[in-house]
Amino acid sequence: SYTAEEKAKYGFARSEMYEANLAGTVNPYDRHVFLCYKSHAAWPSHVENSDSDLIPKLFASALQARKNDITPKTRLTICASGDDVNLADGDVLIFPERVIYRGLKDTDVDKFVEDVLVNGKTWGDRLPEELTGSYVFICAHSNRDLRCGVCGPILIEKFNEVIKAKDLRSQIRVTACSHIGGHKYAGNIIVFCENAQGKVVGNWYGYVTPDDVPELIEKQITKGEVVERIWR
Repeated sequence: SYTAEEKAKYGFARSEMYEANLAGTVNPYDRHVFLCYKSHAAWPSHVENSDSDLIPKLFASALQARKNDITPKTRLTICASGDDVNLADGDVLIFPERVIYRGLKDTDVDKFVEDVLVNGKTWGDRLPEELTGSYVFICAHSNRDLRCGVCGPILIEKFNEVIKAKDLRSQIRVTACSHIGGHKYAGNIIVFCENAQGKVVGNWYGYVTPDDVPELIEKQITKGEVVERIWR
């Protein structure tokens, strides 16, 4: 937990909030891969380069090594596992395909990257599981930046509170994720949901506060409409 002084300095009332123009602060890309691994409090500052966190390091290294062989521009982010979101260590979610491969081990990484991300096939004889509904990833990487560490968990709690009140738990999953760039824009979130045409798309948001959560659920997630004022 954080002191009142830390919350004031790094939280939603900090002086840098709303100073920047958010639109265009995310470079376009084609595919987002989320590797489920432990909880946000357990991630070191650079979890993808930590000798004590083998599978994130191997996955990031394999992606980097095969970067020129992977046609869709692909991003990797670590996300938290947990029973509440039905995600376990080693599960891999892929968007916008909205699929999950479960139970990746460190010895599987090279073949997985080769089969799925380079060649666009299935992982050996394993078929991906189709996901449904919307997924919200909230940066809460406290060991990387205190702004995300303060804001992220509060936003996760608020999302879950509103989702429960609206009885949307079967339709929206919320989990913490690692650094996605732009600490100064915290709270930072990525929403993968269907747009108004029924196509799964990812939208990034910054300067998100708990007061924005009902609107994001009502407008972005339910109707597929972008909330322009905090869109990145």
